[in-house]
Amino acid sequence: MTSEDKTAIQNIAVMTSGGDSPGMNAAIRAVVRTALYFGKKAFGIYHGYEGMIDGEISPMQSHDVSDIINRGGTILKTARSKRFLEAAYRKQAYEQLKAHHIDALVIIGGNGSFRGADVFSHEFDIPVVGIPGTIDNDLDGTDYTLGYDTALNNVIDAVDKIRDTASAFDRLFFVEVMGRDAGFIALRSGIATGADAILVPEVHTNYEQLKEYLHTTYRHTKSSAIVLVAEGDDGGGAVAMAKRIREDFPDFNPRVTILGHIQRGGAPTAFDRILGSEMGVAAVKALLQGQSGVMMGKQCREIVPVAFSIADKHTKRLSQALLSMIDVLNG
Repeated sequence: MTSEDKTAIQNIAVMTSGGDSPGMNAAIRAVVRTALYFGKKAFGIYHGYEGMIDGEISPMQSHDVSDIINRGGTILKTARSKRFLEAAYRKQAYEQLKAHHIDALVIIGGNGSFRGADVFSHEFDIPVVGIPGTIDNDLDGTDYTLGYDTALNNVIDAVDKIRDTASAFDRLFFVEVMGRDAGFIALRSGIATGADAILVPEVHTNYEQLKEYLHTTYRHTKSSAIVLVAEGDDGGGAVAMAKRIREDFPDFNPRVTILGHIQRGGAPTAFDRILGSEMGVAAVKALLQGQSGVMMGKQCREIVPVAFSIADKHTKRLSQALLSMIDVLNG
């Protein structure tokens, strides 16, 4: 009996829920192998809460998670479940878990997944620990979410390529990135790519200021320009902003590129592989120490438990220091 093993937990299941993010497979691998290391049985739940309801549950051995740490997406698949919002289906999910003798859960997902997990863990005698997997990095209680670093690097790679064409044609590009409610991807990737303007949901878009910048700076001192736009920007996104600029400056002939789901794909970076591994190991240890209703967060280089009630996507704030840099760097 190890010092970590302080509960009667014997069977630990892991699942991925909501949007996929690079690094999820690293976390799955870590959960399975950590459970086995401590003499427990590991299970995988396929297709998130939908699979839990329908009993898509299979035992997992060490070899089942071999050669997945470098893969994007999730080998367990994922889904968003409206059925899980209903008590009757949550009860059905619980009965499926009990039929497989599962007595603890690790859920890899975002804000919506954790809300469901919090309700579920209070309704039934199943301890639940979460791992924050979302490219948006919009969950409070953690400096970084799983997949954020890879998404940033995907955006940087794409924008660097777009800039080559922008420079060749002396052209203005509006590039739209993911971020319906949060501008973390847009802000950091915009700074990293030297974007001329960065539009995020958290800051009201001053169209007149953007227009003045393009008129005085882009027109007279630059051969090309990149405006990075989060999809949730209150100006209406890249297409709407480019249309307004085209109407006011017909000679600019701006182009629009919407990066879309390319941001979520591809092999995870070293950072996300290590983060997923750290969080997966910590999640199993937390369960074996009797914890539940918490997410594994990364704070000041340490993995710490954070209550689901704190891990909310609507409370995390953009760095004011980074926001203030935009005007300085684009002078």
